[in-house]
Amino acid sequence: MAVRIRLARHGAKKKPFYRIVAADSENPRDGRYLENLGTYDPLYDPARVSLKSDRIQYWMDQGALPSDTVRSILKKEGFFADKASSAA
Repeated sequence: MAVRIRLARHGAKKKPFYRIVAADSENPRDGRYLENLGTYDPLYDPARVSLKSDRIQYWMDQGALPSDTVRSILKKEGFFADKASSAA
């Protein structure tokens, strides 16, 4: 089972709201997931993001790969910058 950290779309038509989830890569986009890791709301300027950094780090340590979009969100939120400075 390959685990991916990706977005699951929720919200109404024309009003998207996303959950950042850890899910089996073979499950549908909005289907079953293993754990809710945060939220992403693109309707605000700037977009509202809430993350459970400790759980995201746990899943990445277990081998989960973030999707391109989630990787971009994490980078904007400084998730990888924190890890690079602590590793040095």
